[in-house]
Amino acid sequence: MTDPDAERSALETALGHRFSRGELLETALRHPSYSYEVDGTRGNERLEFLGDAVLGLAVAELLYAAHPDWSEGDLTRARASLVNTRNLASLARKLSLGEYVRLGRTEQRTGGGSKERILADLLEAIVGAIHLDGGADAARAFVERAFREAVAGARPPVRDPKTRLQEWTHARLQRTPSYRTLEDSGIDEDPERFRVEVCVDDEPWATGVGRTKRLAEQAAAEAAFVRKREDA
Repeated sequence: MTDPDAERSALETALGHRFSRGELLETALRHPSYSYEVDGTRGNERLEFLGDAVLGLAVAELLYAAHPDWSEGDLTRARASLVNTRNLASLARKLSLGEYVRLGRTEQRTGGGSKERILADLLEAIVGAIHLDGGADAARAFVERAFREAVAGARPPVRDPKTRLQEWTHARLQRTPSYRTLEDSGIDEDPERFRVEVCVDDEPWATGVGRTKRLAEQAAAEAAFVRKREDA
C-alpha cells in the first residue's frame, strides 16, 4: 500500500514547494470524475481556474523580461504557445503528475492519467494551489522553474500576412483592414480562381489571387504590407 505521506513528500519535492495547507494540494489532485464517482468532495476546477490566470501572468512576465525587443503581438503569441494544452501536458509529464492525480473509475479505465487535457488542467490547478498556499512569489518561482528553458529558447512566432498587416495598421492608423472578393470564376481547372482586394477605410491597398478565398486574402495582405512598408 502506498504511504500517503511519502507520496506527498515526493510530489512536493518534484514541485519544489512544501505545502503548509495540505488540503490545497489534495484538492488540486482531485479530478472532477473522482469527486463525482468516489467521494463527492470538491474537484480541482476552481483551482484550475485560478491557476490558469496565475500561470498566464507569470509566463507573460517571464517573456516580457526575457525578450525586450518583442512586440506585443509576439509576446501574446509566444505566451499562447507556451501555455497551450499540449505544452502544459508535456510539463506535467516531466513532473510525473499523472501518477498522483485522483481519477474516477471510468477515467482510470480509459487511461485518464495520460490524457493531455487532464494533465494540463492538473498543472494549472497545482499552480493555483501553490499561489493560495505560498502566495504570488511562490507560484511565480514554480512557474519560472518549470518554464525557464522554454521561455529562454522561445522565438518570435511566425505571423501570417493578415495578422501582420492588421498589427501594422492598428499601430499606425488605428484601423482594421477589410477584404472583399472581386472575382470567383468557379472554374475548377483554374488554379487561381479567387481574386480579393484589401482595403483600409474603403481605400484599396492591394489585390491578391489564390486557389481559395483565404489564400487570396493572404496574398493581398502580403502585397499591401510590402507596399506600405516600402512607402513608409
